[in-house]
Amino acid sequence: MKKSLVILLVWAMVFCVVFGAVSAQETLTVAARGGSHVDAMNAVKEAFEAEHGVKVEILGLESADLKQKIGLDSINEVGELDLVMVDDPWMPEFGENGILANLTELGYETDDDFTPNSLALGRVPYGVGDQYALPFSGNVILFFYNKSLFEKYGVSEAPTDWAAVLEIAKKVSEGGEIGYVIRGTQGDPIVADFLPLLWAFGGGVFDDNFNVTINSEEAKAALELYIELLANGVNYEKNDIVAAVSDGKAAMSLGWPSWYISGETASAAYAPIPGKIDADAERNNAGMIGNWLLGITANSGKKELALEFLKFVTSAESQKTGALNGGVPTRRSVLTDPELTEKYAYFPTLLEATLESVARPRTPLWGEVQTALGAELSAAISGVKTVEEALAVAQSQIEMIME
Repeated sequence: MKKSLVILLVWAMVFCVVFGAVSAQETLTVAARGGSHVDAMNAVKEAFEAEHGVKVEILGLESADLKQKIGLDSINEVGELDLVMVDDPWMPEFGENGILANLTELGYETDDDFTPNSLALGRVPYGVGDQYALPFSGNVILFFYNKSLFEKYGVSEAPTDWAAVLEIAKKVSEGGEIGYVIRGTQGDPIVADFLPLLWAFGGGVFDDNFNVTINSEEAKAALELYIELLANGVNYEKNDIVAAVSDGKAAMSLGWPSWYISGETASAAYAPIPGKIDADAERNNAGMIGNWLLGITANSGKKELALEFLKFVTSAESQKTGALNGGVPTRRSVLTDPELTEKYAYFPTLLEATLESVARPRTPLWGEVQTALGAELSAAISGVKTVEEALAVAQSQIEMIME
């Protein structure tokens, strides 16, 4: 009887020790954009958990749900979330609202291996301020084309200026096929599709002081070209665009790499977006950058540990492992790693385009601006308004939004 009692007491003590250790284990909670981003993070987190004796819980959410969850959690004195993924256009809003912790003040020192345009997205103010988030997943809009269709019409390589793009589109259209595909749906689609042309022409929605400049000669020329490209092509939604260019029914389009490239396979040829009006014009950066950033919440109770995980998960070693699991690197050394470039041939092109990329205007009102601009661009391409009328109205509406 006494022996049984002793055994029970020993097991009770063991249970208490084990249970106490488990219950005392710290947990870092990460709110992330669902899909490949979570896969890339899951591929490396175990090493961090083992080294630090912690559990990293990753919540994968759709974009709108993610932003809402971050916003709701930010009003708590101590948040549920320790790290959050941030779509880069959210940064001005998050920066103004104090949602993210200041990494510079936490002791983080900038790592120049990150592509500079990606690193700039996480600074508040943009590009020049302290670091509030690090680039976790890279992306930039590229120029996609069907190589077989190009060869059919005697074109051997990707065009480097928009006059050449139009010339090819006309040639293909005259042959009875689709020369160019625009993504002209109102809102984000048409704005994201049009801005690279506007930037190539040297224009912008704002100047450096955030004066509205959309009703400019550069914008008029860019929109006229956009309409002429449509006249030699079609206006499709994303899935139809990808299918048309991939299958050789259309010659060219702009698009995010993930539309056309899955793992090691690309369904269309690709190049950086042309940054010149014509062969003799000045070259401008024209590719739209779009990164998912990772930051620490201002109300996290575990900022020191969260910073260690942030540095770990964005390190070159973690990014290389992440790339093999669907991640897209933001470090030069990883994008040029011979083992990876042999497997993912588009990485060097992605790096080149990122180094020449442009960020969407850094204003917390960008969502409203984009809606107003998209409506007027749509009116112009459909012929409801002239180019001059559409841009004049866009100018007026954006000015009212910014006031």
